[in-house]
Amino acid sequence: MIAIIDYDVGNLFSLKSSFAAIGADTTVTSDPDTLRRAEKLVLPGVGAFGDAAALLARDGLDKLVREEAGSGKPLLGICLGMQLLFDYGTEYGEHRGLGLIPGGVRDIREVIPADHKVPHIGWNALRFPKDRPVSPLFRHIREGDCVYFVHSFAAMDCGADTIATAEYGADLTAAAAKGNVYGTQFHPEKSGAVGLNILRAFCEM
Repeated sequence: MIAIIDYDVGNLFSLKSSFAAIGADTTVTSDPDTLRRAEKLVLPGVGAFGDAAALLARDGLDKLVREEAGSGKPLLGICLGMQLLFDYGTEYGEHRGLGLIPGGVRDIREVIPADHKVPHIGWNALRFPKDRPVSPLFRHIREGDCVYFVHSFAAMDCGADTIATAEYGADLTAAAAKGNVYGTQFHPEKSGAVGLNILRAFCEM
């Protein structure tokens, strides 16, 4: 069973519907015992980094996520949920993240040309690093496949933990991973067949 973490942030039920479309058994929950029993965890999220971090910490779910990830349980963060995996975010001040992937989340206007609109919204192609094997998260898709983004902030300084980028006037981090912890800046649940294949690969881990 895959547990989708409910901390009052994110479009949880469209994500649950996407997993159902590929035959995956999921539950949307904030119950610590259910989260511990789950085989895999998904951390969704939309909104501001600091608000989401505070909501996650409100009932101790931040500590639980760290513990479960530390035990080796597969964890997938999506959009803001991915951003929370990093050390810090700078949206409306600097806020502490979960620290599961090194790096920080900063405004994309630091790196993109001034004439590019913010937020970055729409379909964009995934690019994979050339110096290492393709991540198992992408085993069922190809480089150049397009996924759907909506974001103004992105993970930076990820180094070797970057598993995909998307070009938007600069190479922005589209996905990152460290061990059993994965994150996608894009929304697999809004990315059609490509997104479903990414979720399918996560289910197979």
